[in-house]
Amino acid sequence: MSDTKNTEPRSALDRFFAITARGSTVSREVRGGLATFFTMAYIVVLNPLIIATGKDIDGEYIGDGSTPNIALVAAGTAFVAGVMTILMGVIGKVPFAMAAGLGLNAFVTFNIATVMSWEEAMGLVFLEGVIIAILVLTGLRTAVFHAIPAQLKTAISVGIGLFIALIGFVDAGFVRKAQGTPLELGIAGNLTSWPIFVFIVGLLATAAMVARKVKGAILIGIVGTTILAIVVEALTKAGNFSAENPGGWQLNRPTVPEQIFGFHNPLTLFAEFDPIGGFQRVTILLAVLFVFTLLITDFFDTMGTVVGVGRQAGLVQEDGMLPRTKQILLVDSIGAAAGGAGSVSSNTTYIESAAGVGEGARTGLASVVTGALFLVAIFFAPLVTVVPYEAAAPALVVVGFLMMTAIRDIDWNDYEMAIPAFLTIVIMPFTYSVSNGIGAGFISYVLIKVVRGKAREVHPLLWGTAVLFVLYFAIGPIRALLGI
Repeated sequence: MSDTKNTEPRSALDRFFAITARGSTVSREVRGGLATFFTMAYIVVLNPLIIATGKDIDGEYIGDGSTPNIALVAAGTAFVAGVMTILMGVIGKVPFAMAAGLGLNAFVTFNIATVMSWEEAMGLVFLEGVIIAILVLTGLRTAVFHAIPAQLKTAISVGIGLFIALIGFVDAGFVRKAQGTPLELGIAGNLTSWPIFVFIVGLLATAAMVARKVKGAILIGIVGTTILAIVVEALTKAGNFSAENPGGWQLNRPTVPEQIFGFHNPLTLFAEFDPIGGFQRVTILLAVLFVFTLLITDFFDTMGTVVGVGRQAGLVQEDGMLPRTKQILLVDSIGAAAGGAGSVSSNTTYIESAAGVGEGARTGLASVVTGALFLVAIFFAPLVTVVPYEAAAPALVVVGFLMMTAIRDIDWNDYEMAIPAFLTIVIMPFTYSVSNGIGAGFISYVLIKVVRGKAREVHPLLWGTAVLFVLYFAIGPIRALLGI
C-alpha cells in the first residue's frame, strides 16, 4: 500500500515534471539544481575572459568596440544560460543545464573573429544553431541517436566520466602540463600548495560522503570546500595562480567579495548579429567550413552529454534513447542559435549536469532551479566569483567515477565493439574533446565491420556520420590544400 502511495503524483508540479514517477523528490531536485549550478558557475567568469578580451578583424571588442566589457559579457552569459536551462527543464523535462560551450567559444574567438567582425562571427554561430534545429525537426538528429549501437552509447558515457574527472583534476591544479612529460602531479611533481590541499580535502570528504550515501553529499562538498578555501586564503594569502605564483588559486581567488550586487543589461548584446555578412567577408568555402566545424562539434558534444548524463540518471530506455529526445535536442539547438544572437557563443548541454544527477536530480525541475540561479547571477555576479575551481572540481572527479561504473556493460571479448569502445573512451580525455572520442569510435567501428566483411551490419546513417567525421578531422589539411 505504501509503495503505491509513494508513486502517486502529489501535486501539479509533481505531475508536470514526473518527480515521483522517476523516483525523486522536490528536495532532491533542488539540491541537484544547486549542485549543477555551483559546479558550472565558473562559465560566467571564464566565458567573458575568452570572448570579451578578444579582438575581431577590425580590432574591436564585443559590446564596446574600444575596451573589453567583461561584466556585460558575464551578464549575457548568465542570461542566455539561465533562459536556455529553464527551457530545457520545462520542455525537455530532464536535469540538463546549458551554457556557452568551452572549446566552441575559443574557436569562435581565435579562429572566426580574427577574420571577420564579431557580428559576423556570432551570425555564423546563430546560423549553425538554425541548421541543427532543422536537423532535429526533420528527425535526422534523432535518427542518428537510434543508429548508434547500444555499447557505443555506453562507451560515450564512460568516456565522458573519464573526461570530466580529468577536467576536475586539471582545473584544480592537481594535474598540470609539464616540460618533460605531457602531464605531471601538482607543481613539479609535488602537491605543495594550499589550494591543492583544499582540493584534496574536498575530494576525500565528498567521496566519503558519497560512499556513506549522505543526502546532498556533492552539494555539501562544494559549499564546505568553498568555505574551507575562504578560510585558507584568509590565513595563507595564496593569491591567484600565475606563472610567478604556480601555487595560487585557479580562476577565482576565494574571498568574500567587497561588492555583492551589480547589474549590466544583457539584452544590449542582442542588438547586432549578422548571419550573412561572414560569407561576404571571407570566401564562401571558408565560411562553410567554419559553420561545419561548429555544427559537428555542437552536434556530437551534445549527443555524448545527453547519452552519458541520461544513462547516469537512469533515463535511458531499452532502445538507448531518452524520453522526449526530440524536445531535448531541439532546445539544445535553440541554445546554439540563442548564444549567437546574444553574442556569448553557442550554448550547449553541459557535462557538469552530471553533478546534479549525482546529487539525485532526475527531472527538469533541477534544470529550472539551475536556470533560475543563472538569472540571479546576473544581479549577483560578484558572488559567483567566490567559488574557486578547487572547490567545484571534487564534484567532477566523484561524478566521473559514478559514470565510469557503466563500463561493465561493454563486452570486452567482442573486439568488433570493444576496440571502438576503447578508442571512444580514451580519446575523449586524451584530446580534451567529446566529439573527437565519438568520431574515433564511429570511424573505427565502421572500418572494423568492413574489414571483417560485415559492412551490411552498419546502419546507413553511421556510414554518413563516419564520412563526416573523416572530413572533420581533415579540415586542417583541406584548408591548407585549398589555400584558405
